[in-house]
Amino acid sequence: MNRPVAHLANLDLNLLVMLRELIRERNVTRAAERVGVTQPAASAALSRLRRHFGDELLVRGKGGYVLSPLATQLAEQVEVVCAAAERLFAAGESFDPKVSRREFTLLVADYTIAVLGEHLARLLDERAPRVRLHLRLVREAMAADVEENVRLMDGMIAPPAGRFRIPGLRSAELFRDRWVCVVAEANRELDTDQPSLDDLARLFWVVPYQPNQGYPTAAPIARQLTTFGIRPQVAVRVESYQAVPHLVAGTDRVALLQERLAHQVAGRLGLRVLECPGNPEPIVEKLWWHANFDEDPGHLWLRGVLAEAARGLPPENRPRQHR
Repeated sequence: MNRPVAHLANLDLNLLVMLRELIRERNVTRAAERVGVTQPAASAALSRLRRHFGDELLVRGKGGYVLSPLATQLAEQVEVVCAAAERLFAAGESFDPKVSRREFTLLVADYTIAVLGEHLARLLDERAPRVRLHLRLVREAMAADVEENVRLMDGMIAPPAGRFRIPGLRSAELFRDRWVCVVAEANRELDTDQPSLDDLARLFWVVPYQPNQGYPTAAPIARQLTTFGIRPQVAVRVESYQAVPHLVAGTDRVALLQERLAHQVAGRLGLRVLECPGNPEPIVEKLWWHANFDEDPGHLWLRGVLAEAARGLPPENRPRQHR
C-alpha cells in the first residue's frame, strides 16, 4: 500500500517541468531557457528522464529532435499533471495579473478560438503579460470524460449537455450563437436560399466529431440533425469546426455551422450562408469549472477576463434572435 507513495517521494518532481518543456520544445537549449536553468543542467535532466523511463524520449531526426513513441504518449499526461500541480501550489495565494506567471488550462473547441481567441489574447497581453494560457482542443474522448477533465483543468467552454450534470460543476454563460447552413455558391444540388429539411436530407454532409460507427447524439450538430429527423449522408467527417467550411467549399456538400464562424469565412471561401430550417435550438456557450476554484483569486480573475472578452465580441456578429 505504501510503495507508490514511497516511489513518488524518491522522485525529483522538478523533472516533471523539465519533461514538459523538453516535449514542448524538442530542443534541450530552448527547454533550459524556458525553465531558467543552464543547458548542461537540462541535458543532465534529460539523461535522468531517459534512465527513469528506459527510453530515449528525444530522438535525433532530420533538422533536430523528434519525440519517441513513448514521449508522444507522455505529452498529454505531463501537461495535465503539471497544470494540476501548478493549481495545487497556487491555492490560497494572492494573484497579481501584472506579475503572475501562472498557466491556465482550458478545454475548448476550435470554433471557440475562432470567435473568442482574438479578444481574449488581447486582454491577456494588456493585463497579464506573463500569464500563460494553454488551450487544449476538444476531442470526443476528452469531451466524454467531463468530471475528470474539469478537475484537472481550469475549465471548459462548451454548450450545456446532459453529461455536465455533475456535483460541484459550476457554469457561467459567455456568449450565444445560432446554427446556419453553409453551401458553396456554385452548389449544383441546391438552387434555393431557403432549403427545406427534405432538401438537406438528400445532400451529402460534412460533419464534425462524427465517429466511424454509431451516431453521437451528445454532439451538438448530431443533436440538431436528430431533432430534424435527418440521418445525414456523411461524405466527410472531421474533428474540427473550423475545417468544416473548407470541406464544403467548391463541392455540392452541405453543413451546419455556427453563424459567427460562418460569416468569418464565407466570403473568402465562396460560401452561401443560409437560414436553417427545422427550428434549431440556440447555441449557448458557457464556461464550466469545478467548485474547488470558486474562491481561487487567479481563477476569479480568469473568469472575469473571459466574460469581458465575450462582451467585447463585435455587435454586428452577434446572432439575431431566432424566430
